[in-house]
Amino acid sequence: MLHRQTFLRLAALFLAAPLSVLPALAAPATGEPLWFAVSGPLTGQNAQYGAQWKAGFDLALDDINANGGIHGRPLAYVFEDSQSDPRQAVGLAQKFVNDKRVLIELGDFSSPASMAASPIYQRAGLVQFGFTNSHPDFTNGGDFIWSPSVSQADAQPLLADLAVKTLGFKRVAVLYLNTDWGRTSKDVFVKAAEARGAQVAIAEGYQPDEKDFRSTLVRVRDAKPDGVVLVSYYADGALIAGQVRSVGLQQPIVASSSVYSPKFIELGGAAVNGIHTNTSFFPEEPRAEVQSFVKGFRAKYAKDPDAFNAFAFDAVQFAAAALREAGPQADRRSVRDAFYKIKDVPSVIFGKATFDPKTRRVIGVKSVDLMVRDGKWALSDGKASVASSR
Repeated sequence: MLHRQTFLRLAALFLAAPLSVLPALAAPATGEPLWFAVSGPLTGQNAQYGAQWKAGFDLALDDINANGGIHGRPLAYVFEDSQSDPRQAVGLAQKFVNDKRVLIELGDFSSPASMAASPIYQRAGLVQFGFTNSHPDFTNGGDFIWSPSVSQADAQPLLADLAVKTLGFKRVAVLYLNTDWGRTSKDVFVKAAEARGAQVAIAEGYQPDEKDFRSTLVRVRDAKPDGVVLVSYYADGALIAGQVRSVGLQQPIVASSSVYSPKFIELGGAAVNGIHTNTSFFPEEPRAEVQSFVKGFRAKYAKDPDAFNAFAFDAVQFAAAALREAGPQADRRSVRDAFYKIKDVPSVIFGKATFDPKTRRVIGVKSVDLMVRDGKWALSDGKASVASSR
């Protein structure tokens, strides 16, 4: 049964102004909902990502359901807490595949958690839509495994472009989260940086629960890099930034796109000023899809959205597009088949999105270079600046 953490957003249908992602041509949806399920972090060290997801999901439901839903029926979801832990993600996968009302699953947050659960979804024939899963091997799990996330095989070369071509790093130190995602991302980055003429002076892994990085940072300092690259999430990235200057490292820092969050600045304070990253979403982009989304998000939440809000919003729009294509009698297999057919789906991230039938990922890669300037995310100035100390 769908019970714990169920968020059926029907009251909002009559209160929220629809976004321009869908034209307001239909009456608000009514009747028995169509359900998707979400496996992701609501507690634990990655809980902020789950909160960001929920905001994006709920805004998307306001949009979709106010515009007639899916063949007249409202779309709704159940969100269960995995803490982005592979063991819990597996348990939730077993639960979701056994509930026949669930037509598609979104998540999990981390690629290791999602990939641990993929065999269950594949065997049961339930689409697992890993919308933040950038591990290059994620969609290799089978024809029910799909993702709109840019693969690290594409994302890390863009990060290497920023570090080497734009900021001019020649001798690079890499600190990376010692998980499957982090190691894979590091390997792709190192190869891309070297192909662009940089030398990797040192590459050091760290554990997800590590808090004191000073001994690692001393080794990085002694390798004499001219720039530091963090393959991190926002929490560990902020911790590292706070300790970098204490060991005498004054080099500029570039971080992977997964640090792009208001929490990175909140946790890092002055220590993250000057840090560069890149991302596929930035609210100041002038594109109509972005500005429509930003306007709707501000109206609902009185603040600007970040990338993970946008990823979640898009994920629900993609799921809705597949459910519409599957027809009024949609089942799990017809939803899978629909992902091969949908084209040019309106998207905040991509503008219009179409899936490659071979990779089961969205075709096309884009990136915006950012930096933390005066305690805020801003467009990068293309200069290798040094963060201030606390």
